[in-house]
Amino acid sequence: MFRLLAGICDIVPLQETGGMRGIMKRMFLRLANLRVAIQVGAIFLGTFLAAITPAQTPLPLVSPEVHTDRSVTFRFHGPNVKEVLVHLDGTAKPLPMQKDAQGVWSATTDPLASDYYNYSFSVDGENSFDPSNYATVPNFLYRESSVHVPGPATLPWETQDVPHGEVHHHFYKSGVVGDDRGFFVYTPPGYDPRGKQAYPVLYLLHGFSDDANAWTAVGRANVILENRMAQGKAKPMIVVMPLGYGAPEVLAPNSGVFHDRALTERNFDKFREALLQEVIPRVEGAYLVVKDRNARAIAGLSMGGAESLLTGLNTLNQFAWIGAFSSGGITEEFDKEFPALDAKAASSPKPAAP
Repeated sequence: MFRLLAGICDIVPLQETGGMRGIMKRMFLRLANLRVAIQVGAIFLGTFLAAITPAQTPLPLVSPEVHTDRSVTFRFHGPNVKEVLVHLDGTAKPLPMQKDAQGVWSATTDPLASDYYNYSFSVDGENSFDPSNYATVPNFLYRESSVHVPGPATLPWETQDVPHGEVHHHFYKSGVVGDDRGFFVYTPPGYDPRGKQAYPVLYLLHGFSDDANAWTAVGRANVILENRMAQGKAKPMIVVMPLGYGAPEVLAPNSGVFHDRALTERNFDKFREALLQEVIPRVEGAYLVVKDRNARAIAGLSMGGAESLLTGLNTLNQFAWIGAFSSGGITEEFDKEFPALDAKAASSPKPAAP
């Protein structure tokens, strides 16, 4: 562009003209050509700047916005969208959002109890994360965001000024299931891998559709445990959180899991094999744990609750403590589900094959 300007400025007659008139004529012609050059240059410059200047974009939205009264405002930018709804944990119906002149949809809840809430947007019938919120919920089947409505430090899930432990992520190739998978291990404050103190272990199992880190990322199990330990209401322990799918195909759309008994039982059976044959040996080889059933517990939620019962009650030589919450997937044929269980089993457990 700048070479073009220089070239235009040089377009003047080359023939000699005598006297002052010739000088003035040449000056006038140069000024005229310079004016043209400036006009053309302005056009080129405007075009150039328009090409390199990014298009105006909407300012980032604040969503969610938690107010002092614990109400929450959600926002979504969608000028061409016809309907946006908020699906929020604990609400009976979706919350409709309203659109303003800038195409921003918003809705504000009533004051909420202090807690962590999962939510998602329904945008013209399609489920979506909140694109303005970095906090998402790890899940294989559902796309949700998370919002924290803070509360007093006395709530067990609020982070408090207490000693904190660590969460470790391990990976391995499963010969039982035939895939690459991982598990998480929580070590309490003061844990020293070079020390001599050994700890009891809790194997904590997640629910269906969750990932292996659900108990820490969503359930805040490590935070709750640390607060309880600081209060003297829980003993220091190691918590192991494995992936709960013995048959990963249960996560496929329309897999029929919990309706297809063969698939459901294979999922439970292969999970138990992977836990006993692969996860527990790795944990006991890498961490300072008490290798005794009296110091080994298993508990879980939903699908994990069923797995804790089916694993724990069928291998009482491995686990002395068993917990299950909202268990799902077990039939009422208890004699079949727990063939070796009787009233004397807990007090005198017999060896059971993994």
